[in-house]
Amino acid sequence: MQFRFAHNNLNVLDLEKSLAFYTRALGLQEMGRKEASDGSFTLVFLGDGETTHQLELTWLRGRTQPYNLGDNEIHLAFHVDDFAAAHALHAEMGCICYENPGMGIYFISDPDGYWIEIIPVR
Repeated sequence: MQFRFAHNNLNVLDLEKSLAFYTRALGLQEMGRKEASDGSFTLVFLGDGETTHQLELTWLRGRTQPYNLGDNEIHLAFHVDDFAAAHALHAEMGCICYENPGMGIYFISDPDGYWIEIIPVR
C-alpha cells in the first residue's frame, strides 16, 4: 500500500481575489474547477506545473465572516529558484508577514491570512 499527496485545501472568502494572489505571488495555474449544481460552493485546483501536488481553494456561498485560523501555525511551503526575485515581488505586493534571515526564509500572507513559507532552493 502506498499513499501519495494529492492536494491541500484552503477555504477562501473571495475566490477571484485569492486566484489573483496565487497566480501573481506563486505562479500557480488553475488545473481544474468543480462548481456545485446549486451554486453552494466552488472548488478550484491550482498547480505549479512541475509537481502533481495541488492546492484546492474552496469558496462557500453565503460565507461572509473571515475564517478562524487559530494560531495560524499551519502553513504551506514553496521552494523558489530565484529567492531574491521572489522576495522583491512579495515586498512589492506587500504580502511579506514574517522574515527569518537566520534561517534564510520568509513567509507571505494570502488574502485570508494563511501563511506561506518561501524557501530558497539550496
